[in-house]
Amino acid sequence: MTSQSLSLDHLVVSARTLDEGVQYVADTLGVAPSGGGAHPLMRTHNRLLGLWGGVYLEVIAIDPRAAADTIDGTAPRPRLFALDDPATQARLENGPYLSHWVARVERPRHLATWQAQYPQRIAPVVPMTRGDFTWGLTVPDDGSFPAWQGAGDGVLPSLIQWDSTRHPSQLLAPTQLALKALKAAHPRPELIGEQLRWLGAAHLLDVRATDGAAALVAEFETPEGLRTLG
Repeated sequence: MTSQSLSLDHLVVSARTLDEGVQYVADTLGVAPSGGGAHPLMRTHNRLLGLWGGVYLEVIAIDPRAAADTIDGTAPRPRLFALDDPATQARLENGPYLSHWVARVERPRHLATWQAQYPQRIAPVVPMTRGDFTWGLTVPDDGSFPAWQGAGDGVLPSLIQWDSTRHPSQLLAPTQLALKALKAAHPRPELIGEQLRWLGAAHLLDVRATDGAAALVAEFETPEGLRTLG
């Protein structure tokens, strides 16, 4: 079991297109995401919205301008956050939604070393870039969400480690938006809780049982009062 707690890095809103995702966040929180860019390896692009406390919200979508093949001509790897999954694409036909969250691994702990020690617990670490930013992110080989003994569905976090002390939130325009609570419903909450405790992330997510599908909900304090993104 880990002895070092993780911190919340960012929330993920998946969308069919960036325009749809940006509009959904703007309609819900009153502020439109703006900063961001493209992820060449994953053939995705994003827009970002800063929150209080060095946390941000990411709207992500398939980049229609990305090449179908990787640079060396081989078949591209599956996109992250299950964006290539037919079930995800069918859900996105009904609109954007809060699909996932990412927890930050702080140095001196080294994410790649930790993953190599516990490959059954932590997905492979993939080097990624966006503009001048570089980082390692845990991404299962099939592009699915992290899981533990078959339980995941976006409720368990991906892990990230930035290659420098600079963080994207430092470049985003300040807002009056603060994350109040991150909650999840899952049909197998005991497994979700077990993995969260092992990761050192149980303090970041309130998990409750449900007879339905897994879901994430984020509550925000805004100038207009409490708003919910789900």
